[in-house]
Amino acid sequence: MTLDLKKIRNDFPILGRQLRPGVRLTYLDSTATAQKPLQVIEAMDEFYRKFNANIHRGVHTLAEESTALYEGARERIAKFINASSARQVIYTRNTTEAINLVAYSWARANLKQGDLVILTEMEHHSNLVPWHMLQAERGIELEFIPVTQDGLLDLDAYKTLLERQPKLVSFTHMSNVLGTINPAAEIVHLAHQAGSIALVDGAQSAPHLKVDMQALDADFYAFSAHKMCGPTGIGVLYGKTTLLETMPPFLGGGDMIREVKLRSFRANSLPHKFEAGTPAIAEAIGFGAAVDYLTSLGMDNIAAHEHEISEYAMERLEEIPGLKLFGPSADKKGGVASFILDGVHPHDVAQILDQDGIAVRAGHHCAQPLHEKFQIPATSRASFYLYNTKEEVDLLVKGIYKVKEMFG
Repeated sequence: MTLDLKKIRNDFPILGRQLRPGVRLTYLDSTATAQKPLQVIEAMDEFYRKFNANIHRGVHTLAEESTALYEGARERIAKFINASSARQVIYTRNTTEAINLVAYSWARANLKQGDLVILTEMEHHSNLVPWHMLQAERGIELEFIPVTQDGLLDLDAYKTLLERQPKLVSFTHMSNVLGTINPAAEIVHLAHQAGSIALVDGAQSAPHLKVDMQALDADFYAFSAHKMCGPTGIGVLYGKTTLLETMPPFLGGGDMIREVKLRSFRANSLPHKFEAGTPAIAEAIGFGAAVDYLTSLGMDNIAAHEHEISEYAMERLEEIPGLKLFGPSADKKGGVASFILDGVHPHDVAQILDQDGIAVRAGHHCAQPLHEKFQIPATSRASFYLYNTKEEVDLLVKGIYKVKEMFG
């Protein structure tokens, strides 16, 4: 099925915004955060207007309705990723907190000095810093799967690293800089063969690809609502039940307890033992509406549309003299185009494009080591989602030529 772009774009009020007289928004920064459709905005608005109450402990009508909406969203998110049970879906604030939950709970209970954790050179800081912190605290060892010059992971080097019997392999499913879609199922399978567990950073893959926890077989999978048309402030850690049940609580307080005495406590059952305090109730309901929206369009259709836009963008950008793209060919990547322009700092590129309403990202994109790998301080990054059009790619190209003219 081909996506109905006119209908979809009408679902997103912000896409009709004029930033200044005669300057309409061209939003090409969905890798940072996606825009929100009316279906999500209205679901959250309706919650606050009709159902707002705290969840789980109340017996009055609003509390029961609120709880049903909150847990109903969890059920739909579980179905969206094909988890075997909603108990495996832990609400967190975002992907970063989900990865930290694994680092603070599972890793601190299971890793000791000298144990090896394998990461990759293309990781977001969220999947680097928690392990640096654990290394400083526990003396674990960190090794990294190299990135090749064409933006792919060196799987032969990975297999060699696995001979050292790591305890954990943690990697991004899709690079937020290069757009590279890593062979996640293969990486997980090889990790399991080596006796390791596997954590997948799905922040960039869950919004764009059909993800299936049964097929992927990851032990942990982390993702955020705000990158997939949902609200900010909520994400998910999926985990295998056997692991989650043996892990100690991450935070202590209300709702994560079954019983508290002055000198002891008993933790709640899954998923609640990892959800301390009043949660992001409206955001969870918005998250449920977001996965409903994506499901209605079909993740395979979204991926096909993004591939078409990305392929067109690569062709157009490669025509521009002095522009260098990073990452693999369009068939091996998602809708991300990171580039540098000869003689122009990426921040200048982004600022000049913004004068024409074109929103792109500039900087190291929370992936400084990857930029150091390619010996560049920063890149400009255009990213595409289900609501972007080829006409917007043309506006981007026209804007870059304007940048070139201004810088001679």
